[in-house]
Amino acid sequence: MDLANLREQDAAGLRAEIVALRKEQMNLRLQLATGQSTKTHRLREVRRDIARCKTLLRAKEA
Repeated sequence: MDLANLREQDAAGLRAEIVALRKEQMNLRLQLATGQSTKTHRLREVRRDIARCKTLLRAKEA
């Protein structure tokens, strides 16, 4: 996820991005639990992307 692209988005876009990342995080958790995932590092990346989006959303609302 590119930080410059996230900064260009408005608050509604960031909220939509957070929802999409949460869905991806859930899917990755399920894959990891069932042993289907080969990209275990992706879970960490998604979690950090969610944090980035939340930080930018908070900054825009302040």
